[in-house]
Amino acid sequence: MEGVPSASIRPMQAIDLAEVLTIEQASYDFPWTEGIFRDCLKKKYPSMLFVQQKKILAYVIFHFIVDECHLLNLCIRQEDRRQGLATKMVQYLMNQARQNDMGSIFLEVRKSNAAAINLYDKLGFNEIGLRRDYYPGSSGREDALVLAREIV
Repeated sequence: MEGVPSASIRPMQAIDLAEVLTIEQASYDFPWTEGIFRDCLKKKYPSMLFVQQKKILAYVIFHFIVDECHLLNLCIRQEDRRQGLATKMVQYLMNQARQNDMGSIFLEVRKSNAAAINLYDKLGFNEIGLRRDYYPGSSGREDALVLAREIV
């Protein structure tokens, strides 16, 4: 399409970590550390970037365990939110899970993260549990909702 900037989803590499960390730190009060990202890459967890005109706009990191997919981190650059990128990245994840014969996708989300909960609800995820005091918070710890979606 003429006039549309080229965009792609590609694997994250160590060279991308500086930009990924900038997005992560701007997005969360308690961001993942560089060491966590490096561990995910070293363990070969699928770590995918949405890149447009050489700029990272979003990333998703997940892990396959037997027949389950676990969504570990999904983040959209602040200025690029509310444009459907989170939906696109979760749909990519669901497609990868389907192609790898996963039966379900699981994730945790902060109980206070209404935007993410709404996104996952629209994409067919259901609440299956609660992890008390799962996330660090500025005034104590925060509960996480455990969500799941079957892959068919």
